[in-house]
Amino acid sequence: MPLARCLLAAALALARVPAGAEVRVTDDAGRAVTLKAPAQRIISLAPHLTELLFAAGAGKQAIGTVEFSDYPEGARAVARVGDSALLDLERIVELRPDLILVWQHGNAQRQLDKLLSLGIPVFYDQPNRLSDIPRSIERLGRLAGTEVVATSVARAFRAREADLRKRYAGRAPVRVFYQIWEQPLMTINDEHLISDVIRLCGGHNVMADLKQLAPVISTEAVLAADPEVIAGATAEPNMRDDLDNWKTWPRILAVKRDNLFVIHTDLISRHTPRVLDGAQQMCENLDKARAKRRR
Repeated sequence: MPLARCLLAAALALARVPAGAEVRVTDDAGRAVTLKAPAQRIISLAPHLTELLFAAGAGKQAIGTVEFSDYPEGARAVARVGDSALLDLERIVELRPDLILVWQHGNAQRQLDKLLSLGIPVFYDQPNRLSDIPRSIERLGRLAGTEVVATSVARAFRAREADLRKRYAGRAPVRVFYQIWEQPLMTINDEHLISDVIRLCGGHNVMADLKQLAPVISTEAVLAADPEVIAGATAEPNMRDDLDNWKTWPRILAVKRDNLFVIHTDLISRHTPRVLDGAQQMCENLDKARAKRRR
């Protein structure tokens, strides 16, 4: 279907949205998102947003998403509209959404500008702290009219986060280098969600003061920081291949004490309730490093 006809169809569909209680939510870009009624046809443009939508009890309203939206199981059946970097705008319009969920820093701005021009309500989401995740779930619940489920899930998240923080945050500090990519070597600064996980566990991100969210750094910078733990993500459980390159530098404390730890990427890199599973593993790993001090 040509884009012009798609736009006309979308406009007519939006005009037929049934009357109901108006919904108004402020997104992470500071924009007021107003719907005439709770959204019934939602497109998510990031895997973590798809997962949050299901967590908020609105999985049945998901009509489109992007590649790698694979959790929970029901997300695999949702129609694809491209990936986070390259969207199929015509397909998005054909699906007649009444709400589009966008990852503020994960989708190409040029394409987002085109989406905004279509007149379809767009909600920006950018959770940078663990405390932002339950707030995102609650807002999605309001937008989708599933507040009862969303409130319950958000409450459970906060309770579990508080329990982990109480148990681990006050323990002896552990200096951590977190690797998100090997070539080029990339890490995270203090604004990243994973840095908040490290802090929850009583760790200190040795690259916290860098200006970029996910900067490229040199091996020499890591050698100078001499972290007690080197951590990273893997697509396969218990595989440390992505960190094995550090064994070339046996004088690093993390290598000397065999404190090279990986966590499945879906549990540490996605801004969803499952990140607390990753946090639990991170905390246990830092405790292992603490225990080795006494040997």
